[in-house]
Amino acid sequence: MFNALVVVWRESLEAMLVIGVLLSWIARQPDTEQATLRRGVWGGAGTGLALALALGYATYAIQSEFAGATLEKFQLAMVLVAAGLILQMVLWMHRHGRSMKHELEAQAEKNAGALGIGLITALAVAREGAETVVFLYGLGLEAEGVALTSMLLAACAGFGAALATAWLVARGARYLNYRTLFRISEILLLLIANALLANGIDRMIGMDWLPPLLDPAWDMSAILSDSQGVGRFLADFVGYRAQPAGMLLLASLAFWVYALWRMKPVAHEPPARA
Repeated sequence: MFNALVVVWRESLEAMLVIGVLLSWIARQPDTEQATLRRGVWGGAGTGLALALALGYATYAIQSEFAGATLEKFQLAMVLVAAGLILQMVLWMHRHGRSMKHELEAQAEKNAGALGIGLITALAVAREGAETVVFLYGLGLEAEGVALTSMLLAACAGFGAALATAWLVARGARYLNYRTLFRISEILLLLIANALLANGIDRMIGMDWLPPLLDPAWDMSAILSDSQGVGRFLADFVGYRAQPAGMLLLASLAFWVYALWRMKPVAHEPPARA
């Protein structure tokens, strides 16, 4: 599933760039301190990954305790949290991404030492890993069998793509600029967040928590069904519905108006430091 690939690629790339920035900072420190600081970075990365895996296991364990209406409510909550987290992550990186390198280096200077560097790394990796767990859970709620296997393979491919991208960025590839990649991925992630939101709205309408208002607002089933082929891909990836309810259209419109408003350039915004 392309959405799982994009999510894992972006989240993994962010974590790898954090590690790369810290390793670059360590390379400028006295030779006698570098080995210890590097151990702190990799130890922190391992700790952060372990925390993310623990969250994944806890999520699975909690779900297994639920059934019926309780499970449905839990899954709805996870879908909406995943959509909200993607939106928050995109908006935060859009506003702060250009200064992230300088902020990380400032934190490293302030928390010099293997323990401090390890903590910074652990928090960054754990945050990205935890977000990935929530996102994949939200994306995989309706997947099972072959579909679930395909999603997991796509997630692995996303991690591999992140490794390749981080290596190219580190090597200073002539035609690869991570800011451009992040701008493209912002749109892709917002499309995925909208798809998750559509899933959540559909569930709330089905649970009678929201009125459909107009159901359906139109019917495109004869032209592009959302049950198979291209229509199914668009349904999973961007939230396309061949027979959308009016409430779904209003929610999607509100989502895009808010996202694009928050991403508009700020007047007199100070220029990013080189």
